[in-house]
Amino acid sequence: MADAKVIPFDDDRSRARRRPPGRAGRDAAVRALPGQQGPEGPAFASEAAEPVGEPQDAQTGPAAGPESTEAAGAVAGERGRGWERRLAGGLAFLRRRVTGEYEVDEFGYDKELTDQVLMSLVRPLAEKYFRVEVKGVENIPSDGGALVVANHSGTLPLDGLMMQVAVHDHHPAGRHLRLLAADLVFMLPVINELARKAGHTLACAEDAERLLQAGEIVGVMPEGFKGIGKPFSERYKLQRFGRGGFVSTALRAGVPIVPCSIVGAEEIYPMLGNAKTLARVLGIPYFPITPTFPWLGPLGAVPLPTKWTIQFGEPIATDGYPPEAAEDPMLMFNLTDQVREQIQHTLYKLLVQRRSVFF
Repeated sequence: MADAKVIPFDDDRSRARRRPPGRAGRDAAVRALPGQQGPEGPAFASEAAEPVGEPQDAQTGPAAGPESTEAAGAVAGERGRGWERRLAGGLAFLRRRVTGEYEVDEFGYDKELTDQVLMSLVRPLAEKYFRVEVKGVENIPSDGGALVVANHSGTLPLDGLMMQVAVHDHHPAGRHLRLLAADLVFMLPVINELARKAGHTLACAEDAERLLQAGEIVGVMPEGFKGIGKPFSERYKLQRFGRGGFVSTALRAGVPIVPCSIVGAEEIYPMLGNAKTLARVLGIPYFPITPTFPWLGPLGAVPLPTKWTIQFGEPIATDGYPPEAAEDPMLMFNLTDQVREQIQHTLYKLLVQRRSVFF
């Protein structure tokens, strides 16, 4: 015991002031609450009662410093400037529309109206309603002409619009798809003008070749009304691709052919029957009978919210053929069959991968 070290009481008290360890520290803090006198006296009480950390506001938490206030003001100011820019852009757009200070090409295509208005109207249908998944869009060239060949289905030609949105919104180079449409489209009031403004043109070899030689991306659906008006029992079975006129056009222009397969359009209006007599009276290719139309009237024209997939396949080159190849019927037949088989094979593959019609 003679060698035992005596620890002064003052040293122990100083350690308690700094950080009372364990239960002893908590007991010391309790004894030192304001209004109580512990063995260490009121000086220790004031230190233990001192709040630790940043000051808290009773309702909003940590007190906001000048930096956070300035940041909030900057965000609010940026939002305000964003709305001002949008408003100014919208007013400038309307002024150009009223004064006629906008450009259209020889086919009537209005790029500004398409980008700012028409695509904005169709885009929610593609993104929110049909939830279109786009694959292989990088197979479309970044520059120069190309012919996109796709299957056609759905009773109403919504698949063409969805394909146009897919190229417009997802292509890395921001390409625009110019669709070849049937004569009936340009005979309908209002639809005629909107189709021209959106870049569509008549499905003829002359217009297609001019667009391709100008470096445009042209879309064609060779099945035509045979594809879009086929019964539901024949869904995803490609119809005849015509006489191969699209292949001849691609050969003359020397542009690649990009096969495109669309899954999801077949089920939006399941066509169970066709009132042919009524169709002849109305002068239309077919009059569809679906589970909802015409029984529910205008409500029956609302498409079912199916899940879509649009896949662009590997391009088929045509620039290696001689100029006279466009007149070779055997070559046109072989290339047409190659494109058709590639689209059909991809359709089957996508159908196998699909979990559900609606998901």
